[in-house]
Amino acid sequence: MTAHRALVRRTALSVTAGAAALVLAACGSDSGSGGHDMGSMESDSSPTATASAKAGDHNDADVDFSKEMIQHHRQAVDMAELAAERASSQEVKDLATKVKGAQDPEIKTMSGWLTSWGEDVPEEMSADMGHDMSSAMPGMMSGTDMDKLEKASGAEFDTMFLTMMVEHHEGAVEMAETEKADGTYGPATKLADDVVTAQTAEIKQMNKMLGKS
Repeated sequence: MTAHRALVRRTALSVTAGAAALVLAACGSDSGSGGHDMGSMESDSSPTATASAKAGDHNDADVDFSKEMIQHHRQAVDMAELAAERASSQEVKDLATKVKGAQDPEIKTMSGWLTSWGEDVPEEMSADMGHDMSSAMPGMMSGTDMDKLEKASGAEFDTMFLTMMVEHHEGAVEMAETEKADGTYGPATKLADDVVTAQTAEIKQMNKMLGKS
């Protein structure tokens, strides 16, 4: 009787262990699958994967926009720095400070994109490059334009600066609209949208300052 009970006990334990093994196997399979999914999620959010995703999710329009807008912004910043020194109107100086404050960070942002895409960041534009760049991008001032601005002072400077900056902004808006239409990199098209919004408002402000509205 005791032997029979022992046999029954061993059989029950064997069945229980087998069932437990099946449950563990099933859980192991699920957790393995889940582990793989989590691994995929973790790899997707890793810095390397994120950088790869960013590097892959762009096209030639995004690259062109970033390279050209960096140069475009640099000239606007140069003009704004001149205005901070030479403008006679505090309103013009305040506008120049606003322009520089907005566009300097955007230059850094676009430079970072180009680097992550394995693209070269444009070199600083020399005076000799001014004419070529002005013909390549809408709204860019030529080297001669910049020379005139540097030599102006007082109310003459204010008028010249505002007139040039309106044209410069109009060119930036045109470039940004092209990026919005042709670009695929989300942050770049978002920045382009911000450029359109901010610079359109500044164009209206500057035209009002010029007495044109």
